[in-house]
Amino acid sequence: MIEQTKIWLSSPHMGVKEQQFVNEAFETNWVAPVGPHVNEFEKELCEYTGVKNAAALGTGTAAIHLALILLGVGRGDHVICQSMTFSASANPIAYQGAVPVFIDSEQDTWNMDPVLLEKAIIDLKTKDQRPKAIIPVHLYGMPAKMDEIMDIASKYNIPVIEDAAEALGSKINGSNCGSFGDLNILSFNGNKIITTSSGGALLSDNEEYINKARFLATQARDDAPHYQHSHIGYNYRLSNVLAGIGRGQLEIIDLRVEQRRSNYFRYKDYFEEIKTRGYNVDIQPEPKGYFSNRWLTSITIEPNLNKGISREDIRIELEKDNIESRPLWKPMHMQPIFKDAPSFTNGVSEWLFDKGLCLPSGSNLTNNNFKRIFESLDRIFS
Repeated sequence: MIEQTKIWLSSPHMGVKEQQFVNEAFETNWVAPVGPHVNEFEKELCEYTGVKNAAALGTGTAAIHLALILLGVGRGDHVICQSMTFSASANPIAYQGAVPVFIDSEQDTWNMDPVLLEKAIIDLKTKDQRPKAIIPVHLYGMPAKMDEIMDIASKYNIPVIEDAAEALGSKINGSNCGSFGDLNILSFNGNKIITTSSGGALLSDNEEYINKARFLATQARDDAPHYQHSHIGYNYRLSNVLAGIGRGQLEIIDLRVEQRRSNYFRYKDYFEEIKTRGYNVDIQPEPKGYFSNRWLTSITIEPNLNKGISREDIRIELEKDNIESRPLWKPMHMQPIFKDAPSFTNGVSEWLFDKGLCLPSGSNLTNNNFKRIFESLDRIFS
């Protein structure tokens, strides 16, 4: 039997202009971590998100790291972080020698629970451990409850680093994700809704933050004719070549959002149909006023309500057909590396990890791809 071509969870999807911009970089010899594409990409990110300033960087992780540095986070400080997320949201806290404090999810969006957030802040204050920052995350493109989170942050005068790595194109009441925090993070990794292969950005309305971020990201070289350094610097800038890819990708971001949401609706229709067979599979909710880019369509399944079928049964059956799916993020407070970190939990993220699965969601999925996916699912929900 010939193995079928793999259907990926979320693979890169190139448009028309990316190659043109890359060729321009080569033709003009701008193949360094500076150049006209970097400058234009930053401007275009600001125009799209509505944020005043942006620094294009090598990764989204670098953006979080620089954000923490800009806020003065150092050894022994406490930083509040969403638990239900990829480790890149939390690792930079450890880079700085700070202590992550993990907050569980609420059921409406699967993101940081504002009630637990305030509880954690009050608890830390009683121990004279005022948090230096809060890092909420928009899980799989679904916006977190940013209005409530920002109100709490303002009440206690704590800056917010908004991790919108998965949420470019998502909105809350018409406002773009990546524009709510004091500092905002985007990722352009190869699996994101738009990609620069590897890349990220730090955005802020505070121009001083972004100017300093660019300085630190280019090895913190002082203004001198020789190489002089008064600060520790980092090699974190995005290359002009990759920024060219990003410019082409950004031109079609609205189309990519439309395609991802179209995938979601195909899955939604399928899971509505199998209710007639006696099954009940839930998809990540989208509260009123919230608009998710549906970067990944994610489901939860309770075996007790589905004739014993678990998320692992679905994952393994898809894998047999060379179709990639993946369990939801394992919460940070359950990770071995962070087992000693303080956490404020309610059981939601642990339940999501146990019951949840991300389905193939690339904007380049074809009708034949969906035919294969649904045929595999039909064998499970027969």
